[in-house]
Amino acid sequence: MTSTHGSAGPTAAPTPPRSEVPARRARFSLAERWVHRTTAALMLLCIATAAALYVPQLAELVGRRHLVVTVHEWSGLLLPVPFLLGLCSRAFRADLRRLNRFAPHDREWLRAVRRRASARPAGKFNAGQKIYAAWIAGAVLVMLGTGLLMWFTDLAPLVWRTSATFVHDWLALAIGIVVAGHIAMALADPEARRGMRTGSVERQWSRDRHPKW
Repeated sequence: MTSTHGSAGPTAAPTPPRSEVPARRARFSLAERWVHRTTAALMLLCIATAAALYVPQLAELVGRRHLVVTVHEWSGLLLPVPFLLGLCSRAFRADLRRLNRFAPHDREWLRAVRRRASARPAGKFNAGQKIYAAWIAGAVLVMLGTGLLMWFTDLAPLVWRTSATFVHDWLALAIGIVVAGHIAMALADPEARRGMRTGSVERQWSRDRHPKW
């Protein structure tokens, strides 16, 4: 706020010229952003309740084990729902096709990462994002299947339930580590977070990070 000569009241700060406002490009639709947010909320709820069940110090702090188990089970069952609803969105389906295709420049991106080179060719999604999406989708399916075997104890023999518990517990730990890495990378890239929050990113950012988009 500034004040003009001879006036006691403040006036609005001058609006920057249009040429100084960074040009933006649409990246995610509203449906895609809501799928991401609800999936993230359910995933974090699963991880938090799993930690409260398996870490003794947290279990003592939280208490109410039956409630924690119920929340964990239902958040896990609901985890695929945002994805399934998102299939109604054309933009979401288009991005799924992009994530499911590994192009030659994706291999170049991985080689650049290994060499720690700054030039990393990528389309709308880079190779790391594609690998993460594929891994987390498969992990969720395995967690859902093993969780159901553990839940419906009368429908499977003991050896199946024991194996399911082993896989479920160790894969849960791996998911927690991978999701923590995903969050850390998002925190290191404010423009990527802004794209998921608002749906658009600066054109210069897209040219630098995703030149083949």
